[in-house]
Amino acid sequence: MIVVEREVPVAAPLERVFDYLSDFRNTEEWDPGTVRTILLSGAGGPGTTYRNTSRFKGRETELVYVVEDYVRPERIVLRGENRTIVARDTMTFRGDANSTRVTYRAEFRLKGLARFAEPFLRKPFEQLGEEAEEGLRNALGKLAA
Repeated sequence: MIVVEREVPVAAPLERVFDYLSDFRNTEEWDPGTVRTILLSGAGGPGTTYRNTSRFKGRETELVYVVEDYVRPERIVLRGENRTIVARDTMTFRGDANSTRVTYRAEFRLKGLARFAEPFLRKPFEQLGEEAEEGLRNALGKLAA
């Protein structure tokens, strides 16, 4: 399994940051790998499904994500899957009316023959984490303005 984790502080209210990031469609604004994210069903809470199209190493891939856990304004967990990968994104939030600290953890488990490529993909996934952290900082910074 490949794990990428980042912590991002922002001078924006906890609930505002949670509401923004818990709408997975907003990945289009902050996740550099995301091409598009479409809400398939639900209202954001448990069971809500999204179709996410991402570009990684020059190729597009689609995952269907399901919200597995949703505790406003503390935590949201989404699980995405396709035929080659299972992804679990966990966002936890700490803060108050003035500032928030977001911890974003992405776990990737490759399936089938793809799992043999895992050692070669660690560095590209780590780079993706760096880019996502920068995207989060920029997008969340706008919430603070």
